[in-house]
Amino acid sequence: MSPSMNTKTIKEIVVISGKGGTGKTSVTAALASLGPQKVLADCDVDAADLHLVLAPKNIRTEDFVAGERAFINTDSCVDCGLCLEHCRYGAVSEDFQIIPENCEGCGVCAFVCPEDAAVMLPRTCGVWHVAETRFGSMVHARLGIAEENSGKLVTTVRKTARELAEAQGASLILTDGPPGIGCPVIASLGGANLAIAVAEPTTSALHDLKRVFGLTKHFDIPLMVIINKSGINEETAKVIRDYCKDNGVEVAGTLPYDKAFTQAQINAMSVVEYDPEGRGKDLAAIWERIQTRLNQQDQ
Repeated sequence: MSPSMNTKTIKEIVVISGKGGTGKTSVTAALASLGPQKVLADCDVDAADLHLVLAPKNIRTEDFVAGERAFINTDSCVDCGLCLEHCRYGAVSEDFQIIPENCEGCGVCAFVCPEDAAVMLPRTCGVWHVAETRFGSMVHARLGIAEENSGKLVTTVRKTARELAEAQGASLILTDGPPGIGCPVIASLGGANLAIAVAEPTTSALHDLKRVFGLTKHFDIPLMVIINKSGINEETAKVIRDYCKDNGVEVAGTLPYDKAFTQAQINAMSVVEYDPEGRGKDLAAIWERIQTRLNQQDQ
């Protein structure tokens, strides 16, 4: 199969959640162990943790360079103080050194410097990896502390994952998306075939699920929902099911609160591996519903 032909058949599923802590990554790891050959992408670049379960072996590592950061050459600096005076972000110290975590890369220091001592240099914001796991190739990344451009890093991860899928003839990209509805989530969702929202039965999770629904609707991306930890509040779980029904959102499945998920993570396993006859069967049934939904898109 040529890469151009395979590009048309690659499906992309993005697992998201309105908030952190719903079990999104546990579900992603479980789905990673099911279904066809796939490439995995961890787009939760601010707090990536899929690697904790999948133990990837990195085979390629690249710096993520985006934007600029100021630098003051002390050999050229005449201590005029203009950079300190004009910087609105407190990024220039009293002895005219750049405070990296405060620099927004606006360039005003370079603009006002009469000696060209202040210059703007490419900014290394993080790092990204191509790795191998027991479930296939994986692209993952880590944004540096207080660094920006998370959306661009997500785009880099997704682009690399697609290139790998094309090269390997994989039919699926499975992405662990970021929580929330901000820029990195939007960067994770654009052009995806299906979003899977993991929600727990709490009032805040229901609120966030509604925001996720609005986001996917805006970008015209089909949405399915997995209700996790349903046993902790059956009443709210019913409210979520009713909300999904009223808005035409298919519930892919319901998972009870089960310590097997925690034990699986402690043992660096997916719950499908750790509990194949219990929660593993639940996830297999969920995967079948997801697969059916994907297949319907081709009809």
